[in-house]
Amino acid sequence: MISEFWENNKLLLKVLLLFAVLCVAAWLLAAAHYRFLLLVIPVGVFLLYDLYRYQQKAQNELRQFVESVHYRDFTRYFDVKHAPSELQPLRKGFNEINTAFKVISKEKETQYQYLQRILELVDTGILSYELATGNVVWMNEALKRMLQIPYLKTIDSLSRRDTELGEVVKSIKPGEVKIATAHLEKDSFKVLVSCSAFQTESQTYKLIAFQNVNEALDETESKAWQRLLSVMTHEIMNSVAPISSLADTLKKSLHKAVGEFKDSSGNFEDLELGIETIKRRSEGLLRFAETYRNLNKITKLNLETVQVLDLFVNLQQLMQPKLEQLNIEVEIILKEPGITIEADTNLVDQVLINLLINAMDAVREQPNPRIVLSASKGSNNRTQVKVADNGVGMPAEIMDKIFIPFFSTKKSGSGIGLSLCKQIMMLHKGNISVHSVEGEGTAFILQF
Repeated sequence: MISEFWENNKLLLKVLLLFAVLCVAAWLLAAAHYRFLLLVIPVGVFLLYDLYRYQQKAQNELRQFVESVHYRDFTRYFDVKHAPSELQPLRKGFNEINTAFKVISKEKETQYQYLQRILELVDTGILSYELATGNVVWMNEALKRMLQIPYLKTIDSLSRRDTELGEVVKSIKPGEVKIATAHLEKDSFKVLVSCSAFQTESQTYKLIAFQNVNEALDETESKAWQRLLSVMTHEIMNSVAPISSLADTLKKSLHKAVGEFKDSSGNFEDLELGIETIKRRSEGLLRFAETYRNLNKITKLNLETVQVLDLFVNLQQLMQPKLEQLNIEVEIILKEPGITIEADTNLVDQVLINLLINAMDAVREQPNPRIVLSASKGSNNRTQVKVADNGVGMPAEIMDKIFIPFFSTKKSGSGIGLSLCKQIMMLHKGNISVHSVEGEGTAFILQF
């Protein structure tokens, strides 16, 4: 019991003992007992030195503990068993604090790793950068795949790669949402950009989220056109069908009347010609409306695994007579000869035929007409099928409109071909895009 009490209260007992020695020394000094004073002073000096030595050891232990906290070295262990008895409680306390810090640090690291994994799994691209310096702090893999960039050092690096998107990211304010266009090397797409901000200590950061909405916008646009076409074709056919029927009735009545009346002035012939013109144009308008109805008829796919090489070979054989007649060279390039797609063969054939015919028209007047059919795996592991030509190309304002129903650059074109191609690709959960340079050529890319 006494030894345990001594161990637990050693410092207090040393201080009390020093106080008692000092009191005795003061009394001896006052009583002029100098001989006894010479015996008490060494004891006091020893106690003072022992107290100083303990204080130095405690300071050294505290310095080591502060150092471990500063460098976040929570694995450091203070040996309690072999420490001086007066320092054992101190070291034990340090170990308990280190253990608590270690648990907290591990929990934070686990939460950070968990958050990292979540952010890497989402399809939304995420970018964080320091507002004052523009230094990029973090970006997830989804953004790297989306913009096809390995890393960004600063937000100005994004502006140098894509001026328009970089300016949107810089100017967007916390809480705002904007639609911008992301430009890749040979493609572009719409992204929904949203922003939030947060502050740590004296630094302010912007957190930017990028969401590819190209497919969603295309689908919305396609549904809007389908509704419009459905209404238009319905109204056109309902209005024009009676006109065509009435013109046919009038023509028959006119033929009967010709036998009853003699008309040498030729009025009957003029009237017959006019009625025939009305009938012909009405029937043409009905066929035109019926053609556009095809945009709404394709709703179900008959999917199968098909080799792209087979699609290309069949397409080339089908169009070979026309290609030879126009002296157009067609080249097939496949980095992976066995590359396949999941598709409705009949519908994809229709898309490829349409694109090849357009390419043939584009290279018709070129001195060395050439069309290249190629396929490869893209960075997002999607199969890309490309129909490229060295034709006249097209300006940017035309490229923005070619997939709109009714729009055509050909005098005899109906404007249905590329609209139908786009709908077929959307049914395949893919998309179609175009890259063109005036005077150099055009490439249509189908992504499955």
